[in-house]
Amino acid sequence: MSAPAGWFLRADLAERRLCLVATAVARRRAFRRLFQVASRLGDGAAWYALMAAMPLLLGRAGWAAALQMLGTGGVGLGIYKLLKRRLVRERPYVGLAGIPCAMAPLDRYSFPSGHTLHAVCFTLLALHHVPALAPGLVPFAVLVALSRVVLGLHYPSDVLAGAALGAGLALASLEMLA
Repeated sequence: MSAPAGWFLRADLAERRLCLVATAVARRRAFRRLFQVASRLGDGAAWYALMAAMPLLLGRAGWAAALQMLGTGGVGLGIYKLLKRRLVRERPYVGLAGIPCAMAPLDRYSFPSGHTLHAVCFTLLALHHVPALAPGLVPFAVLVALSRVVLGLHYPSDVLAGAALGAGLALASLEMLA
């Protein structure tokens, strides 16, 4: 067994209880629907709309903000796809008994959460340019991140890793353009 596979096996078992508690939320139809909608919007629609809105909010500077978000998001996409192909962690509903899948995933593997990576990255970049968006974006990003565990698609550590990668990418992007 490879080192990552061994680590993931131990982590999967350690996170099982958290996954069971989180997915219990999805048994209630209203909560399941809320998290499904947040997850679908986090597929990209909300972020594309946000990028498109930046020039409307900021004028000429908004184009630069939108391009920064697009470029940084593209780097994030490449990183998370590479990690998923190399680390091949199965999703909780595949690897753990009793974890239901409340929504079809976009791809096979779990680590890291690309939804969370992009939610954190785009939220931090957008808030750098338009801090007034915080009351809407921060709760939405949190909902997207939580949805991944509640829907049985990710382990909590997948979400934490995605958040850390997203924050790191956003901060690196801001530093590069400072």
